[in-house]
Amino acid sequence: MIPTFLRTLISERRFWFFVASAVVAVVFGFFALPDKVAINLVSKTGFWFVLVAFALWVWALWRTFAQDLRALGWRTFDWPSAAVVTAGASVLLAHESFGFKIVMDEIMLLGTSMSMHLDKAALTPLRGNDIQGAFVIIEGIVDKRPLFFPFLLSLLHDLTGYRPGNAFVLNAGLTLVFLGLVCAIGRLLAGRVAGWLAVVLFAGLPLLAHNATGGGFELLNLTMIAATLLLGARWLQRRDDASLTAFCFSGLLLAQVRYESVIYLLPVALLVLWGWGREGRPILPWAVIAAPLLMVHYPLQHRIFDVRASAWEMFSKPGYTKPFSFSYIGENLEHALGFFFADAKNQPNSIVLSAAGVLAVVLFAMIVLRRVRTLGAQTPAMVATIAFSIGLGLQFLLLMCYFWGKFDDPVIRRLSLPTHLAMVIAVLGVVAEFPRPALVRTLLAVAGLGLLMRSVPSMASHAYSQEYLAGRETAWRRAFMERQPRSDYLMIDNDSTLWVTHRVSATPTTVAVNRRPDLGFFLRNRIFSDIFVFQRLKLDLGDGAKPVLRDGDDLGPAFVLETVLEERMHPEHISRISRVIDIKEGDVSLAAPPATAPKPPADRAEIEKARQLFLENFMKKLP
Repeated sequence: MIPTFLRTLISERRFWFFVASAVVAVVFGFFALPDKVAINLVSKTGFWFVLVAFALWVWALWRTFAQDLRALGWRTFDWPSAAVVTAGASVLLAHESFGFKIVMDEIMLLGTSMSMHLDKAALTPLRGNDIQGAFVIIEGIVDKRPLFFPFLLSLLHDLTGYRPGNAFVLNAGLTLVFLGLVCAIGRLLAGRVAGWLAVVLFAGLPLLAHNATGGGFELLNLTMIAATLLLGARWLQRRDDASLTAFCFSGLLLAQVRYESVIYLLPVALLVLWGWGREGRPILPWAVIAAPLLMVHYPLQHRIFDVRASAWEMFSKPGYTKPFSFSYIGENLEHALGFFFADAKNQPNSIVLSAAGVLAVVLFAMIVLRRVRTLGAQTPAMVATIAFSIGLGLQFLLLMCYFWGKFDDPVIRRLSLPTHLAMVIAVLGVVAEFPRPALVRTLLAVAGLGLLMRSVPSMASHAYSQEYLAGRETAWRRAFMERQPRSDYLMIDNDSTLWVTHRVSATPTTVAVNRRPDLGFFLRNRIFSDIFVFQRLKLDLGDGAKPVLRDGDDLGPAFVLETVLEERMHPEHISRISRVIDIKEGDVSLAAPPATAPKPPADRAEIEKARQLFLENFMKKLP
């Protein structure tokens, strides 16, 4: 016999429209298009897919919160909580310098936002040039990273003008929003003081400060997890069109922040079904019916992992043959514990959060197992928390199965931030079991002491960030840019996207090697004020042999270089910027003027023809 709710669901016409929408999205996203066509489609339409989803989310948020906002007054506003959130954000933002911390992710995201701002295209620029005062992206690729963060950053560019530093502005704002959301989760689960506890626990996490002052998508990921959890609780409480739309589109956008965040579509689906069951009927506004179609670009973009084998970055860890395996769990767990309880000088952890969180996760798991049996009697906040705990647990399991899932690695430790959020939520869930306020106040005092005695000194020294050479080199190159009196120079660097995103003409080293005559043309005609090249040299610490250039940085003997600036940022490496003073083809200098001066044109028509020919030649030879 079919249950009543299932019969209602099957008989609902809108449900079948939703099924049809999902089937079309799956067929189109996974099967209908060849890989290259799919990726090209993402470059042209990705921005617009995210724009429509974001607009519908904002519209749904206004619909569901408009009445609450109108009722908000100065006297009823929770000013003490706002003060705690502001103070927590200030601590996180005050001690670390703003800069690009995880270079490959953050520069690629900035580059995509630049293309979205200039051309509304989802491309990461590889080559770009200043042409008569207008900076133009010459060539780019579709990046593997999801599009929601660069989309938001491009909106900030649209409103305030393009600046690379807008990435830091966005993350600073997200830090404040995230702490506010965490405070709201704490208040829902265990009262106002528990919300303050959640804020102080995160304010004492140097890893969060490291990312709050960077240009990556980790803060947005945390913010969207917290926001979607809260919207899930609101949906279960109100069970209306506006709250469901806001919740579903929050989950849809969350899935487009980080690769693994698509996992959270599972708790979203569970809470939607639970709400339908409690209501006794499916609630399906037209925006939610169309939602699967607005995710089509996500699987299309994921084809990059099939087209480019290097996208998995297996080359970064020799000895591994597959990206995910259960055999990695033991090793990764060992590294995770090593990160959570390491000395503050070595890792940006919080011993208070680690100790309280690990214990609370075990206790909260027992609480969840007990409360699942009486789920219908639980509050909407607790039901949403239980559902998202499943998502947080699955994400942690996925990372433990990842070949590069070692939380104590300088590049990877940021991936532990959702696990830290799970720990804080577990602490709040355990505290909610104790009606007396003494426990939460004691934990608040301990967290405050840990913040002052351990976390602030760790954030102030940020010794843990100095071992990441790529980040330090990026800061060094940005300082070089700021010192240049003119920006009309050309930079040769395999990390060319860094320079292009700062509106400096740039081309990869591999391209420069193959276009020596073109670069000779520019050098000969003084089209750029200078041509520089960035290189990294590896030192032999044993017998003092001559430093060796990093693979891919050698321009070959045809390029004659003059060292401009170099610095030893690592015992084994020297970073160097040189000036190209000549380019040779055998014994012939490509930068030298011709032996005999060309005859000047005889009349104005010939002058104009020669000028047009020069401009055409210039455009063809752009590096």
